Amino acid sequence: MKTKLLEIYGWYGMVAILLAYFLVSFSVITATSLWYQILNGTGALGIVLVSFHQKDYQPGVLNIVWTLIALVAIFKIFI
Repeated sequence: MKTKLLEIYGWYGMVAILLAYFLVSFSVITATSLWYQILNGTGALGIVLVSFHQKDYQPGVLNIVWTLIALVAIFKIFI
C-alpha cells in the first residue's frame, strides 16, 4: 500500500509541475501567484518522495531545491 501511495504522489508531482508550467506559459496565472508556487512546491515534493524511495538521488536533490525555492516564494507572497 505504501508503494502505491508513493506512486500516486509521484504522478501527482509530475502533473502538478507540468500544469504549473502550462498555466504560466499561457498566461493563465503568473509566476508570482500563490497557485503557481503551490503546484511547483507540492509537485516537487512528490518527485522527491519517489526519487528517494527508488534511490535515484539526482532528481530528488534537484526537487528538494525546487521545493525550497517554492517555499521562499510563498513566504515572500505573504510578506
